[in-house]
Amino acid sequence: MKGYLFAGIATIAFSNIYIFSKAALNEVHLAQFGVYWFFIALVLNVAWLVKSGGHQAIRQFRGRQWRVLALLGVLEILTTTSFFLSVQVIPDPAVTSFLGNMFPVILTVMGIVFLHERFTWMESFGAILALVGAFIISYQGGTTLSDLFIPGTGIVLINALFASTASLVVKLNVKSLTPEQMNTNRVVWLFTFSVIMLLVFDQPLSIPSSALLNISIGACLGPFLAVLMIYHSFSLIEVSKSSIVQSTKGVFVLIGSFFYFHTLPLPHQLVGGAITVLGVVIISLSRAGLLKAKK
Repeated sequence: MKGYLFAGIATIAFSNIYIFSKAALNEVHLAQFGVYWFFIALVLNVAWLVKSGGHQAIRQFRGRQWRVLALLGVLEILTTTSFFLSVQVIPDPAVTSFLGNMFPVILTVMGIVFLHERFTWMESFGAILALVGAFIISYQGGTTLSDLFIPGTGIVLINALFASTASLVVKLNVKSLTPEQMNTNRVVWLFTFSVIMLLVFDQPLSIPSSALLNISIGACLGPFLAVLMIYHSFSLIEVSKSSIVQSTKGVFVLIGSFFYFHTLPLPHQLVGGAITVLGVVIISLSRAGLLKAKK
């Protein structure tokens, strides 16, 4: 029950990332956003790491643990940059969230290829549903490949690939590295990268107070609370069971977007979003052993 509770908290907190990051990115450059977002996350994560005593084990890390942390750092830079780019490019956060349901499909496929996990017909059906839903959401009726899908669809796909790879690395190492250690490592890399990008793009540190407020709320909920809760849920329940709860995030983002931005996806995007959620739920229920199907 504790694992499901962590997954539920993570889902609600992560849903708010779409809302508050979109509001902030409407006002500031991505590099400015990253510096403030991950500085706040870094302070919170370091404080929590020290409080939990996880910092004491860092001195005993061996070469393999440092290599895993470095690999996760690079993957998180690629994953997070592509994520916030998609949030910035796609007008409605709910659409971005629904398209993000490509992630569990790709994660499932990677589990089969790299971890030699078995795949059922029910999971295949769920994966097809999720992909069909993503196609419906992103389709805009163009006649050429460049205008066939809405802008940002490719970025979401790239994000899903990197996020799936990072999740596999976390899954394989969650017993040797604590959630606090991995999350602190993540924000150290991302804050450092953001500072470098701020200098590269020659952006000022000064930002509007409204953007700073949105960043502060989002950073507390997202890179601190949400990621920490996801890692803890992975350590207590299977990734597939955690994904059942997380698959509902699109609904929370949809409600938040309506009240915060007064926007709703187009009717066909709502239908596609519902199909992706259904597909992800079927995949997650099947992998959790709650749907019986022949392998």
